Amino acid sequence: MTRVALLAAAALALASCGLRPVYGGGSGGQVAAMLSSVAVAPIEGRVGWLVFNDLKERLAAGEQAQARFRLDVELDDTIVGLGIRGDRAVTRERRTLRARYRLTDAATGETVLDATAGAEAGIDVVSSDYATLAAEQTAAERLSEQVADQIVSRLGLFAARTRPRP
Repeated sequence: MTRVALLAAAALALASCGLRPVYGGGSGGQVAAMLSSVAVAPIEGRVGWLVFNDLKERLAAGEQAQARFRLDVELDDTIVGLGIRGDRAVTRERRTLRARYRLTDAATGETVLDATAGAEAGIDVVSSDYATLAAEQTAAERLSEQVADQIVSRLGLFAARTRPRP
């Protein structure tokens, strides 16, 4: 009996705390509608192509002509050698992917959101050049997904906090 009372009290406390789900309303909600109205501008480079495709997939972006917003992304992709053996050969690398992105209102040209996202991954450098290259490419794919997730999450928060315009 006390468990039921505790659960009821917890449910009442949570209901009154003011938390709202970001994606409230599902695919017909304010956030989903805003995210689907974002056109993603092409991004330079191979990693840019990965981020571009990840963003398009996550945003379920519609036609460019009907977009209310335009998302411009600039990437900085670096690989730095960290571990060095006695013969000066690198044994470990860190790949860092940073993105600066701007969300622009298509009607007014005004930048409504200017932010950054980033992720990094460690890579073991082995004696096989092929294996090292494959590890670097795998890291790039993982990092592009993480950066795209960060960007979409931030856009979702922006959409949840912004009143829709008529």
